[in-house]
Amino acid sequence: MTVLTFANPSDLILEIPVNAQNQADIQSPSFSNPTSRYQGYINELCLSAVLPWLQEDFTPQAKVWPSTTALPSFWELVNGTAILVDTRRLILVPSETIDLSELRVPQEWVDLPSWAGDYYLAVQVEPDEGYVRVWGYCTHEQLKNRGNYDAGDRTYSLDSTELVNDIGVLAVTQELCPQTNTRTAILPLPSLPQQQAQNLIARLGKSEVLTPRLAIPFQLWGGLIEHGGWRQSLYQQRLGLPEQWSVLQWLQSGVSGAAETIGWGRWNLQLSFVGGRGVEETPSDSIVSRQLAIAGQTYELLVIPQGEPDAPIWRFELRNATVGAAIPGGFKLRLLTEDLQSFPNNEDTATTAVEQLFVEVALEPGEGIVWEIEPLPENYDREILKF
Repeated sequence: MTVLTFANPSDLILEIPVNAQNQADIQSPSFSNPTSRYQGYINELCLSAVLPWLQEDFTPQAKVWPSTTALPSFWELVNGTAILVDTRRLILVPSETIDLSELRVPQEWVDLPSWAGDYYLAVQVEPDEGYVRVWGYCTHEQLKNRGNYDAGDRTYSLDSTELVNDIGVLAVTQELCPQTNTRTAILPLPSLPQQQAQNLIARLGKSEVLTPRLAIPFQLWGGLIEHGGWRQSLYQQRLGLPEQWSVLQWLQSGVSGAAETIGWGRWNLQLSFVGGRGVEETPSDSIVSRQLAIAGQTYELLVIPQGEPDAPIWRFELRNATVGAAIPGGFKLRLLTEDLQSFPNNEDTATTAVEQLFVEVALEPGEGIVWEIEPLPENYDREILKF
């Protein structure tokens, strides 16, 4: 990480790493149109410069939320990147503008409960010069209570005079006042019925809709993209990709590229659990699995077809990836419908240390299931597995 020196001593000027300048692709196929493509490019350059600084000056554990693999599905739709720094969430808001009179933050990063940040960093990106300028920051509470909301482009803006311009103050605040109240209350959005969500994905999934975030009322839009599985479906539809989350297709022709990037694959035989209930009866090539990091240990989530081929029962099973190791008491494995509704016998809880947790469910063709685990796995982002 290189910090450059400019005339204004309160400016934080960070060099964009040369390898990031070379790898950031202004023609990236990860986006559906030139507008989103350039938005992704600017965000990628911003992240490549700011994240190493956060890791060096704040904590080596600073990381992207929810995960780096999810970033294109955010940047296709909304400007900005979330970074977890200890218990705080920082939102990087990059812009190429030379007008530093105000910070403008998309409404999604302010009014979606699961997206909102603690601090918002104004970042000027200079791609041709190879650097970024972090020129100020504010809190969520400041944006909501002192910012101006523009219904035209759905942004909150805060005048530069309201920002803390010396970015070094942020590190001191984090160290000396870690419990400082930074957020104001946000009302949760009403839940979106599944059929309505699917209709919206079909409508907004057309790449010619250049700004889908402005095409429908915010309550509908927010309810759609706050659900990680629906956000991914919308993104993949805009790119014209085939269904990426069909477990039946995974078993027949291999795990999709999108699923592979987050860790799904055919069952790893090295992790086979001899004598595991239900597992020994199923050929390993008929099982899909995903490794998960939870509370410092590695676990394996298995999806196993059982019963008759024309009417299978699907078994979701969680095990410790270390042979002979247990799942601690307090862990939960839960299944939900695509629109996050519970159903009978959809949860298994470890009251004490156990070998496995499992939930078995019969599903209609085309039905979707969302899995959840407590404690939350690292980099967790909701996904909808189709059957």
